[in-house]
Amino acid sequence: MRPKLYLFGDSITEESFDNGWGSSLANHFSRTVDVVLRGFSGYNTRWALKVLHKVFPFKEETESESPLAITVFFGANDACLPDRYAGFQHVPIHEFNHNLRSIVSFLKSILKGANKEGTVVGDQKRWPQTVIVLITPPPIDEDARLLYPYVENPLGLTERTNEVAGAYAKSCVAVARECGVQAIDLWTKMQELPGWQKVYLRPVDPRPSVILDGLGPKTYKAIDHHHKMRLWFPEDGLHLTQSGNQVVFEEVLMRLTEAGISLGTLKVDLPSFVDIDKNDPLKHFDNC
Repeated sequence: MRPKLYLFGDSITEESFDNGWGSSLANHFSRTVDVVLRGFSGYNTRWALKVLHKVFPFKEETESESPLAITVFFGANDACLPDRYAGFQHVPIHEFNHNLRSIVSFLKSILKGANKEGTVVGDQKRWPQTVIVLITPPPIDEDARLLYPYVENPLGLTERTNEVAGAYAKSCVAVARECGVQAIDLWTKMQELPGWQKVYLRPVDPRPSVILDGLGPKTYKAIDHHHKMRLWFPEDGLHLTQSGNQVVFEEVLMRLTEAGISLGTLKVDLPSFVDIDKNDPLKHFDNC
C-alpha cells in the first residue's frame, strides 16, 4: 500500500487538483505516494473541527499505514471581517489559534484505542510520525474582492483585508512553532514579489458572460453552487493563479524534503517498466 499525503483545507485546497498545487504534488509523487484531497470550500477552522472525525476517522493502524504527511490550510475564511457580508465565516483570532492547536493535537495526540465493539483497549498515539504542515492564508487583493463580491454587498465594503489576513498568518506560524510542526508563511512569501496581486492571485475578469458562452440551461443547472461561483467569478483577488499554485507546490515540497520525504527516500510502487526483462517479463512480478 502506498503512503498517503492528505491535503486538508478550504477552497484553495479544494481547487488544488484543477491544474493546481495538489495535482502538481500528485504528479510529482506518482508511483510513490497517493495524494488525497480533503478540501472544503468556504470552511473555517471552527467548521473544520466539526468534521475532523469524518475526514480522519479513527481506526487501528500500523505505523506504516499512517499518513506520511498532512497539509492544513485554513485561515482565509476565518479572517473574514465580522461586520461585513461574509461575517458568518469569521472566527476570532484567539479561537483560530485554539482551533489550529486542536487540529494538530487531534492528528498527533494520544487517543483511547477501541476495538470493533467500541470497547476501550488502551491508549495509543494517532499518527506520531506524520509530518504536519500548517499553511497560512495568502495575501488579499482588496480591490479585486471589492469589485466582484460573491454575494450581495449592500455596504459596498470588502469582506477581507490584507492586514487582517496577515495577522492570521502570523498567528498560524506561531501555532506551528508552538506545536513543533512545519509552517509555510504564504502571506509573507507571496508579497516578496512586486506586483504579487496580479501574479499570484486571480485578478478580476469583468466579462463573466464570456465564460458562460456555450453552456445550455440544462448544463448550467447541473453545475453545483461552488463551480457556478467559479464560472461567474473565476478571478477574485483571493484564489490562486497558476503561478500562485506553483509557489504553494514548491513550498510544500521544500517542507516535505526538510522532513525527509522526497523521491530519493520513497519506494517506487511495483516494478518499473525499464526494469522488466523483455525475455522473461513475469519474473519481476513474482515477489510483488
